[in-house]
Amino acid sequence: MTSDRSRKNLWRPYTQMRLAPPPLEAVATRGSRIVLADGRELVDGIASWWTAVHGYNHPHIARAVADQLARMPHVMFGGLTHAPAERLAARLAALLPGDLDHVFFTDSGSVAVEVALKMAAQMWLNRGVSGRTRVLAFRGGYHGDTMGAMSVCDPEEGMHRRFGAYLPSQVFCDLPRSQAETEALDAALAAHRETLAAVIVEPLVQGAGGMILHPPEVLATIARLARRHGLPLIADEIFTGFGRTGSLFACQQAGIVPDIMCLSKALTGGTMALAATVARTEVFEAFWSEDPAAALMHGPTFMANPLACAAANASLDLFDSEPRLDQAGAIARRLTEGLAELKGLPGIADIRVLGAIGAVQFTAAPDLAALKAAFLARDVWVRPFGDIVYLTPALTIPEADLDRLIAALVAVIPGQAAALS
Repeated sequence: MTSDRSRKNLWRPYTQMRLAPPPLEAVATRGSRIVLADGRELVDGIASWWTAVHGYNHPHIARAVADQLARMPHVMFGGLTHAPAERLAARLAALLPGDLDHVFFTDSGSVAVEVALKMAAQMWLNRGVSGRTRVLAFRGGYHGDTMGAMSVCDPEEGMHRRFGAYLPSQVFCDLPRSQAETEALDAALAAHRETLAAVIVEPLVQGAGGMILHPPEVLATIARLARRHGLPLIADEIFTGFGRTGSLFACQQAGIVPDIMCLSKALTGGTMALAATVARTEVFEAFWSEDPAAALMHGPTFMANPLACAAANASLDLFDSEPRLDQAGAIARRLTEGLAELKGLPGIADIRVLGAIGAVQFTAAPDLAALKAAFLARDVWVRPFGDIVYLTPALTIPEADLDRLIAALVAVIPGQAAALS
């Protein structure tokens, strides 16, 4: 009955509603498990789109949210402030590299990117510089589903290519993995410098673009060239932040300080929606003025929601008190060892591991429906897309559950891969 209602009333994400099978009904979560209405328990291999880094229902976060709910679930942030937001902003500023000290809260990753793009564009206008209306982004990238964010996603292979006629025109380059690509990026920055407002990159991992990795040296090169051409660098750490790559923030592995950083997903430990766009002092000072028109003109209704800020503060407590980065390292070692069984098989193009991220890439797009069904038959929740199957489990996942995920991939993938060769 629930599925019938869902099919009639709910419009689901990235789904052709006419063709899609009824979704599974989840009734509870705990640890690294999703409990279904039919009584089955699925081991969650993707932490609810990469958010539940501490696992589901962590009691410390639950208590913090319940306490805040009893006091003040929400209050507008225009003209008012509150302790959970003040504390969270201060803690983020202390954790982030350099002088990333100025925190603007929103309620989703896409909007965090929108605010970052707006910050960069208005920064130039506030300095009296016009014409800087474009952004340099990288092929293979993904930054969100809203219009500005879509415009800096991969223009050809990404999920938003059909909206090209509606989107601002941006400048795209390949990630500078080679000398030739580095020279091409340098040349593009020079050629378009007077029209560019910023450079945007996903540090170390292009997530929804296919879990495409690049080493810290590539990120350092991007930061160096952006600085050479006087352009602010926006680091989209919505996926990579909070331990996913093995460090608290991916930028730390390259030793860089971006001018603007976007955070979301794991910010609240997968409890509720919250995002942050964090700027360096130089960016913030472009808005510090006697002119009211120089203010950043953005203000989500649920900006700095106290419940979400309480959850995020509790999540940061857990990064302080529990060994999350060590756990990410342990997951990396187990993924590397376990997925190695798939190397060299017909139909397998690559296997990639970084921190608590493991990806298996096929030589071509497999039968995704068959893959999903095979994983469900083994009671694991894995959502392949394009030509990859990936795992991004909770950092707290028990070893037995992680082994079950890996065993499912090792059992299911070879048959699907062989059909491609």
